[in-house]
Amino acid sequence: MGSPEFALPSLRVLAGAYDVVGVVTQPDRASGRGREVKMPPVKTLALKLGLPVMQPEKLRAPEAMETLRAWSPDLIVVAAFGQILKQDVLDLPRFGCLNVHASLLPRWRGAAPINAAILHGDEETGVTIMKMDAGLDTGAMLTKRSMRLSSDGTAGSVTSTLSHLGADLLIETLPRWIAGEIQPEPQDDLLSTYAPMMKKEEGRLDFTRDVNELERQVRALNPWPGAFMEFDGAVLKIHRAYVGQIANLSYEEGQRLTQANQPAVGARGGVLILDEVQPAGKKSMSGRSFLAGARHWA
Repeated sequence: MGSPEFALPSLRVLAGAYDVVGVVTQPDRASGRGREVKMPPVKTLALKLGLPVMQPEKLRAPEAMETLRAWSPDLIVVAAFGQILKQDVLDLPRFGCLNVHASLLPRWRGAAPINAAILHGDEETGVTIMKMDAGLDTGAMLTKRSMRLSSDGTAGSVTSTLSHLGADLLIETLPRWIAGEIQPEPQDDLLSTYAPMMKKEEGRLDFTRDVNELERQVRALNPWPGAFMEFDGAVLKIHRAYVGQIANLSYEEGQRLTQANQPAVGARGGVLILDEVQPAGKKSMSGRSFLAGARHWA
C-alpha cells in the first residue's frame, strides 16, 4: 500500500523477491494548472509490473475489504499510503502490517517527517520498519537505519535518498521478521514528536524570524508546498536560498537588498540570499537572472 514516489523502490524490491498479490493506492486525482487527472506513481509502476491495483476512496469500504480478503495476503507493506488502516485490516495478514516510515521513530510521527526534520535542524534522520497498530505511527519498531542530513538537503532530495534506504532495509528485514528472528521494540511515547501534513500557507517567509530558520524553511518545503514571499503584489516562489554575509551591512528585517549580484532580504540575524526563484507565471530562474529584470527590487 502506497501512493507517491517514495513508495516506488519498496514496491520494486517486493515485486522482485515476493509474490505481490495486489497493490492498494490512492484514486487518480486532478492536479497541476490544467487539472489533468493523473495516476499515483505507485499505480503507474504496478501496472508496468502487471500487478492487480485497487484504488479505494476509503479502505474501510465494504467492496475494498472484500478485495483485500480475496487477495488473502500473508503480510501487508505500507509506504506513504495516505490512509489510516483500521483494526480489521491490521488483523488480516498473519505476519501483520509493516510500515516503511521516513523517520527515526518515535521522533517525527505523522505525515511530514522529512519536512519536519529539515525544518527543525535535525542532524540526522532515517527510516524505521514498524509493525503497525491502530495508532498514528505508534507501533513497535523492527529495524532502523539512519543517515546524516547535509546542510543543503531539500525535502525532495532527502525523500529520494530515504526511499531507497527504506527499500533496502525492508528487503533485509522481511526474511528475519517472517522467520521470527526479530523482537519488536515498543516506542517510548515520552520521546515522540509529531509532524503534521504541510499546508501551502506554511511556505510564507516571515523575515522577522531568524535567517537560519528561514534557510531551513526553504529547503524543508522544496519541492512542496514551496517557500514564497510577495513582490510587486504577486507571489515570488523561493526554490533555493542561503545565508549571506552581513559585515558592514545595514538593513532592516524584510528589507529587499542585493548581495553578490543576487536578490536578498534582511531577516533577524542576517540576510537571506535568493539563489533560485520563480516569479508568478514564469519559469524558475537564478537569482541573478531575476534581478536583471527586477531593477526596482532594492
